[in-house]
Amino acid sequence: MGFFGTILGFLGFGVGISIGLVSGYFLFIYFQPTNVEDPEIKPLSEQEQETLQRMFPEIPLWIKNPDFDRLDWLNKFVEYMWPYLDKAICKTAKNIAKPIIAEQIPKYKIDSVEFETLTLGSLPPTFQGMKVFVTDEKELIMEPSVKWAGNPNVTVSVKAFGLKATVQVVDLQVFLLPRITLKPLVPSFPCFANIYVSLMEKPHVDFGLKLIGADLMSIPGVYRIVQELIKDQVANMYLWPKTLEVQVLDMSKALKRPVGILHVKVLQAMKLKKKDLLGASDPYVKLKLTEDKLPSKKTTVKHKNLNPEWNEEFNIVVKDPDSQVLEINVYDWEQVGKHDKMGMNVIPLKEVSPEEPKRFTLDLLKNMDPNDAQNEKSRGQIVVELTYKPFKEEDLGKGFEETQTVPKAPEGTPAGGGLLVVIVHEAQDVEGKYHTNPHVRLIFRGDEKKTKRIKKNRDPRWEDEFQFMVDEPPTNDRLHVEVVSTSSRNLLHQKESLGYIDINLGDVVANKRINEKYHLIDSKNGRLQIELQWRTSEA
Repeated sequence: MGFFGTILGFLGFGVGISIGLVSGYFLFIYFQPTNVEDPEIKPLSEQEQETLQRMFPEIPLWIKNPDFDRLDWLNKFVEYMWPYLDKAICKTAKNIAKPIIAEQIPKYKIDSVEFETLTLGSLPPTFQGMKVFVTDEKELIMEPSVKWAGNPNVTVSVKAFGLKATVQVVDLQVFLLPRITLKPLVPSFPCFANIYVSLMEKPHVDFGLKLIGADLMSIPGVYRIVQELIKDQVANMYLWPKTLEVQVLDMSKALKRPVGILHVKVLQAMKLKKKDLLGASDPYVKLKLTEDKLPSKKTTVKHKNLNPEWNEEFNIVVKDPDSQVLEINVYDWEQVGKHDKMGMNVIPLKEVSPEEPKRFTLDLLKNMDPNDAQNEKSRGQIVVELTYKPFKEEDLGKGFEETQTVPKAPEGTPAGGGLLVVIVHEAQDVEGKYHTNPHVRLIFRGDEKKTKRIKKNRDPRWEDEFQFMVDEPPTNDRLHVEVVSTSSRNLLHQKESLGYIDINLGDVVANKRINEKYHLIDSKNGRLQIELQWRTSEA
């Protein structure tokens, strides 16, 4: 009976389960409740006041404020990169915190404060939106709204009076609105030299604080005191206009500022080759440093001379002595037509020791290709003497704000006059009727200068600098600036004006420096950004 009872018990269990499942299925399908309604979806403007108050803190800023942009792409990027950003941010935070802690702990008679554990956890922050400001200066200003409810593990050990206490921060929530300024923008990666961070309002900070395993924030009154203390301390340090500055690039290298002067003395050339039909040449020398936009320095022309002596001296500004090279080119002057190149050579500045004159006797080559067989042909020699004079340390290492001030005019500037510096930055929305290959013409007291021509571009950027030496301040003068497009293919309309402006220079003399965008006359939407500086020897 025991055996048969067991068999019947299993059969009864199986039959009961089957009947129960089938019955439950039919009851679920055929007896659904009839009073279930679909949720009603309403626009925000039609929601009730209590519902709006409850929802408002969670609504992203890009919905509430039209000048904030969505950052879904950035949130996705941060989510994927968070494990790596966690390590990088923690390392940077330690480097920033160490000097601050070392400066503060003596005030409170604390022996040491060290991080035992520092990790930001697995939950990344989210960006609710970002506002971007456009200025005429070389900077980028951003205001992101950041919310972070994370699970970090920050353990700090504090030693004082021979005792050690371990403090752990958990369950951190941070809501803040920082202003991040990247300036100055430079042509070296990552394209900005410094990061400036300010808080536009007091941040919201909430966290748990454990001391020897006990949660200190659960003690009545401690939570509010600690909250306000943290807000006040952070606000005193970084609330706008106070900033946290992080240097990314060395200023002198990033801005390619002058670091010294190269004194070049062109002495003589020997055994030059005949270029003219009458069996002679008219040689002259051009000097130029690589990575330098300024025009080449030129010697005088020595007519009908194959062994000329110049003994002429030139000063050239040096920006990077480790990488720049002095290019020396010898030409044969022609009264009509193109000047013939007689030869060339180069001298790396790193071969010149500071403050020590060094003489070089160089063979003239066709080019600097070591595999070119024509370089074996004799073209003569040239003799030059170089002296590199670096600037003193106190003249270097100035911050960005100091670079915004107008420097002094160079030696030789007239006592009552000065140097008018014009920097043509960029143009926007310039468009010609027949072609758009813009360049800029500057006319000041009859002296005309031009930027380079940029082909087929409605938003060209030049960054070209020009200088005008004057005997007296141009208080009543005007600078005529015209954007011109030229094309050799359009024979009927080779030249076309894209707009112009006349700038009163009295403002420049009074303010020393202006940097503005001007709306072009005779242009529909064209604008031109120009920076003007007035430099005097008394500046």
